[in-house]
Amino acid sequence: MHEETHAITRIGWLRAAILGANDGIVSTASLIAGVAAAGVSESSILVTGTAGLVAGAMSMAAGEYVSVSSQGDAEKADIELEKRHLANDPEFELEELTQIYEERGLDRALAEQVAVQLTAHNALDTHLRDELGLTEAATARPIQAAIASAASFSVGAALPLATVFFDHGGSLPWTVSAASLAFLALLGALGAWAGNAPMLRPVVRVTFWGAMAMAMTIAIGSLFGAVG
Repeated sequence: MHEETHAITRIGWLRAAILGANDGIVSTASLIAGVAAAGVSESSILVTGTAGLVAGAMSMAAGEYVSVSSQGDAEKADIELEKRHLANDPEFELEELTQIYEERGLDRALAEQVAVQLTAHNALDTHLRDELGLTEAATARPIQAAIASAASFSVGAALPLATVFFDHGGSLPWTVSAASLAFLALLGALGAWAGNAPMLRPVVRVTFWGAMAMAMTIAIGSLFGAVG
């Protein structure tokens, strides 16, 4: 049975979800590791981690909504501009379309024929797709992106936060770091699987940068703890 389900159809929410989960794990684990290395109390660590979860989730939702809405505004502006071009100079637009198809490998006669037929079928849709690269799969969806990002951030942040309940001693910075690296590796593997991509490179990439972030915050927390 021939399967035609492509990963590109998931790109809108997948990007936001991976970004949110990665940021949730890294930022919350780094916060917990940093303040734990400074020697603060368990209650302070919990408050810091919980505040980081809530603030981060809201920030991710707002950031995704604003940025993807800006993309949507740009897309709408381009659509209106293309409508005016088609209304004011259809001959130029037809020639433009013909040249696009020529550049893709069609000879002049066939390119003209394709351009004429597609223009007759739906001129605006054809120009949006072939001239501007605007497709249904890549259309800006700010609410979807905001929800996916906030939800995945919350889940990602809850994972390192949960380790606080299992380790109450001086080893917490290392425990939360090790657990979070495992979570990041799993996230990289899940993202690669959802995107139909090889797993090794995403796993290495996400764990490397997560380890760097946590190492920096542990160093800073230890420094402030020693000074205090």
